[in-house]
Amino acid sequence: MSSPVIREAEVTRTARKQSAQKRVLIQASQDENFGNITPRNQVIPRTPSSFRQAFTPQNRSLLRQPDVSCIFGTGGRSPRLTQSSGILGNLSMVINLDDSNWAAAFSSQRSGLFTNMEPHNVTEDVSLSAVMLREDDPGEAATMSMFSDFLQSFLKHSSTTVFDLVEEYENICGSQVNILSKIVSRATPGLQKFSKTASMLWLLQQEMVTWRLLASLYRDRIQSAVEEENMFAVTALNASEKTVVEALFQRDSLVRQSQLVVDWLESIAKDEIGEFSDNIEFYAKSVYWENTLHTLKQRPLVSYIGSVRPLVTELDPDAPIRQKMPLDDLDREDEVRLLKYLFTLIRAGMTEEAQRLCKRCGQAWRAATLEGWKLYHDPNVNGGTELEPIEGNPYRRVWKISCWRMAEDELFNRYERAIYAALSGNLKQLLPVCDTWEDTVWAYFRVMVDSLVEQEIRTSVITLDETEELPREYLEANWTLEKVFEELQATDKKRVLEENQEHYHIVQKFLILGDIDGLMDEFSKWLSKNRSNLPGHLLRFMTHLILFFRGLGLQTKEKVSIEVLKTYVQLLISENHINLIAFYTCHLPQDLAVAQYALFLEGITEFEQRHHCLELAKEADLDVATITKTVVENIRKRDNGEFSHHDLAPALDTGTTEEDRLKIDVIDWLVFDPAQRAEALKQGNAIMRKFLASKKHEAAKEVFVKIPQDSIAEIYNQWEEQGMESPLPAEDDNAIREHLCIRAYLEAHETFNEWFKHMNSAPQKPTSIPRPTFTETVAQEHKEKKYEMDYGIWKGHLDALTADVKEKMYNVLLFVDGGWMVDVRELRSRPLRDRAASETASGLGPGGACVCAELRGLPQSPPALRTRLRLPAQS
Repeated sequence: MSSPVIREAEVTRTARKQSAQKRVLIQASQDENFGNITPRNQVIPRTPSSFRQAFTPQNRSLLRQPDVSCIFGTGGRSPRLTQSSGILGNLSMVINLDDSNWAAAFSSQRSGLFTNMEPHNVTEDVSLSAVMLREDDPGEAATMSMFSDFLQSFLKHSSTTVFDLVEEYENICGSQVNILSKIVSRATPGLQKFSKTASMLWLLQQEMVTWRLLASLYRDRIQSAVEEENMFAVTALNASEKTVVEALFQRDSLVRQSQLVVDWLESIAKDEIGEFSDNIEFYAKSVYWENTLHTLKQRPLVSYIGSVRPLVTELDPDAPIRQKMPLDDLDREDEVRLLKYLFTLIRAGMTEEAQRLCKRCGQAWRAATLEGWKLYHDPNVNGGTELEPIEGNPYRRVWKISCWRMAEDELFNRYERAIYAALSGNLKQLLPVCDTWEDTVWAYFRVMVDSLVEQEIRTSVITLDETEELPREYLEANWTLEKVFEELQATDKKRVLEENQEHYHIVQKFLILGDIDGLMDEFSKWLSKNRSNLPGHLLRFMTHLILFFRGLGLQTKEKVSIEVLKTYVQLLISENHINLIAFYTCHLPQDLAVAQYALFLEGITEFEQRHHCLELAKEADLDVATITKTVVENIRKRDNGEFSHHDLAPALDTGTTEEDRLKIDVIDWLVFDPAQRAEALKQGNAIMRKFLASKKHEAAKEVFVKIPQDSIAEIYNQWEEQGMESPLPAEDDNAIREHLCIRAYLEAHETFNEWFKHMNSAPQKPTSIPRPTFTETVAQEHKEKKYEMDYGIWKGHLDALTADVKEKMYNVLLFVDGGWMVDVRELRSRPLRDRAASETASGLGPGGACVCAELRGLPQSPPALRTRLRLPAQS
């Protein structure tokens, strides 16, 4: 079977020498960068027989004039799946090609040894060593910035750049993976805090690749919905394999999106293995099986000595299988090692690298076998002015059948069988080397795409050679996305079954299926089963995933979405992410948003911080007035026990407690905004009523001082600014009146206490001394004169205080317009005694009732005293 020649430059001796030097550097420092075969952001080579299309949704307009070599050759990949291979790729700890045990060691590539591939930064190392390594949980400390980074990214992008936003999410995760990998690489093995960091590393790596999958799939789905009417192009009767497959990818979303999943899984594998192939150049040889060749050349001499070991007698590629004879032991080790590398490269979608490695190892024939999958296309069939080169393999079907047979042959190495199983779509022989969830899903989706493409070619391309066919179960398989995951659930591999239940793999499954409702049901299960133990970063991912769906206008289960957002807000509150809470709260329904943000504000005690939180709420377009009112009411109604009348509890503690202090300070929430002065009066009145009823007059005074002095004037000014000519609403008018009533009572109480204290501090008259001496008589006269002077001063002050307390008490007893604590709109016609004892229409609490009760039975004062009240003009 002829195969196209691989046109690549041979690796020079200088390059091999540099690679050997590079290996020494890698062993010395785990953070050194591998040689970059594939530069950052360059297109990743394609895997054979995957039939990758370059027309991901953003590039599908290129199908008007498709580039065949770009679509089905090894040079193109979905742009969104192009990743830097350096993020997760350093395997220097396990790659040691002088060690014959490399195959077992290489399996640790799945264990999460992710290291930085950026240039070594001494300052960064010092920072990591001096700061992060002293933390109890350095992984958690290193990733705390992600919460604010995600919010900043969200606010920066509009709804039209939602996929740029997802790409930025992925980059944020990638940066944190880079940092955590450095921390883990510098950690002392066995420490619990670094095992937590390693777990965090895995979690964020899974989140990173999930954002990558999300962007790839939904960009295609959205673009498909836009271009749906142009999806069904008719191919010509004499269309080539490549042309037919082009049309298939253009119109069939199942094939196209399944290939996107394959690309995604291969990009993950490429991130994990890094650019290791560049570090095995020192192992490459221009002649393969050179040890066997050397032994065969020396055989006459060995025979003469009398010791001949059984070996192959020919060195063509099929000799060991045909003769059923072994190679030299060293060559067998090299062969096993090479096949393992080749499969790893193919698993990562790096077919060109695999071919280059084969050529460097002197196995150009094997490189040619990896070339035969390319679809045949003759551009000269329909004529033209110039003769163009033919593309692909005209004997591709024969080549594929041969690959299938090799995969079935147990004489070949398991990895060699897996290589050709991947090329021919032989799932049964591919699965044995797939040990992880990602590997297994890759195998299923790769074979599914291969099978669907082969079915299309059989039905659409006219072929003359029908002598041999691939197995019927392969050609007639009825593949669906659901069937793949059903098969995955039925696997007998314990590790795969366990990984099936991991949070991010469940998310990835439903994203691939496009089943948003199913994903929401899973979210609901997680929240109901283990809400408190869900990782914070997983909650952050779930929240932003829901916001992503909302940004695309996709329907999610509202109840579950609200519960996820609510749980995330609660996490932010508990973690004290003050600057983030308002934004996420605003995505909740209004009543729930008010309740959640009010609950958060209850824990904020510093005045400046309170003002800052309210500014954040305004920026997030929350109902600040209702929120602050809710905060005050929540704290005001918070009591340790039921209220008891002070007359029935003579031992009542009238000191100001910590709980009282909270109620006093809560009024601050209502004084930031002048528009809330009426509410400040109402809430302040309610708090003061309760304090007065409990004989906590000092606490009531502190509440009164909290209310700005210009509040009444501000209320009237705001009413007038609205152009209202009618009187104030009854609720506001009663609040003002009650505020003035409480002021009159507090002034009377304070003045009375001062009068009572002064009255009981009268100077004591000196006692007379019987039969005093002259000296004692003179002293007695001086004492009496001093007493008379002090008494006169005391008496003058007492008279002034008496007049003052009398006036203040009459201000309470004879309050204007119906009396103290009386709603004049309803009780104006009632007698003064009844009015004084009645509850006001504004909802007086137990404080107001008790203060009114104290006034019962007091004599009415002359009406003339009403004019002596010193109240504001507005009253």
